[in-house]
Amino acid sequence: MTGKNQTPEATTGQVADAVKGNWVDRLAPASTRPYLRLARADRPIGTWLLLLPCWWGLLLAMLHDGLAGWHDLWIFAGCGIGAWLMRGAGCTWNDITDRNIDGSVARTASRPIPSGQVSVRQALMWLVVQALIAFCILLTFNLAAIGLGILALLPVAIYPFAKRFTWWPQVFLGLAFNWGALLAWTAHTGQLEWPAVLLYLSGIAWTLFYDTIYAHQDKEDDALIGVKSTALLFGDATPRWLLGFMILTMLLQMLAVILAGIGGSSLALLVALLAPWAMGLHMHWQLRRLKLDDGERLLRLFRSNRDAGLLPVLIFAVALLL
Repeated sequence: MTGKNQTPEATTGQVADAVKGNWVDRLAPASTRPYLRLARADRPIGTWLLLLPCWWGLLLAMLHDGLAGWHDLWIFAGCGIGAWLMRGAGCTWNDITDRNIDGSVARTASRPIPSGQVSVRQALMWLVVQALIAFCILLTFNLAAIGLGILALLPVAIYPFAKRFTWWPQVFLGLAFNWGALLAWTAHTGQLEWPAVLLYLSGIAWTLFYDTIYAHQDKEDDALIGVKSTALLFGDATPRWLLGFMILTMLLQMLAVILAGIGGSSLALLVALLAPWAMGLHMHWQLRRLKLDDGERLLRLFRSNRDAGLLPVLIFAVALLL
C-alpha cells in the first residue's frame, strides 16, 4: 500500500514529523524500525503527554495521605514503562484504523502502514505484543487500579474513529491520554477519589489545548478528506478557545490540589498550589508565540507541552519534601 501524497521520507522509511536524527533512524536494527515507528518511538512527545498525568496523580495522592513507600517507586517506574507500551499500542491501533486516511495526508503518508513498510496483520500482532506486556505491568498494581486499567481500553479504542463523527475528537484523546491520573492515584491509595477526577478533567482541558495546536498542521488536508477537528471548528477564533482551555486547566488542577487536603505544613499546600500557575504561565507563553499557519512553529509549541506538564511533577515533588 502506498500513500497518495508520498513524501521523500516515505521512500526512506523515515516519518515526516519525527525528530530529525532520532535514535530509531540512526541506531535501531533495520528490521525493527517499522515497528518502532508504529509505536512512535521516534516521536517521544506522545509518551510524555501520556505519562505526565500518571505522575501528577501519584504525587498528589502521596501529598494527600502523606504516605510514601517502596511500592510507589515501582508505580512511578511502572507508569513510565506502561506509558511507552500503551502509547505504542494506541498509536498502532490508530494507524491501523486510519491507514486509508493517512495515505491522503502529506504529514502522515510516510507512516509505516500507508508507506508499505508493515502490513495490517503485522501491525495487529505488534499491537497485541505491546498490550500484553503492559497488562503484565498492570497486574502488579492493586485490584482497583487493574480495573481502571482495563476500562481505559474503551476510550483508546474509540478515539481513532472520533474525527469521523464529531468536531471534538480532542475530547476523546483527552479521555484516553489522561486516564493515568485516575490509575496512578488509585494504585497508591487503593480507591478512586474526587481530587483524582478533578486532576483528570484538568488534563483533558490541557489536551484540548495542545492537540488543537497540533491539529492546525493538518487542517487543509482534513478539510479536503472530510475529517473533523477542533482546529477546523475554531478556525481563526482558536486563540480565544485556547485561552479558555488554559484557564480551565489551571482552575481544575487548583481545585484538585485543594480538595486533596494536603497534610503536613501549610507551606506544602502553598507550594503545591504553585503547580497550576506554573503550568498556566507556560501555556500562556505558547499562546503568545502561536502562529496558526506556521507548521514548524505549531509542532515546536506542541512538543513544548512536555515541559508544561513536567512543571506540576517537579513542584509536587518539592511539596512532598516539606
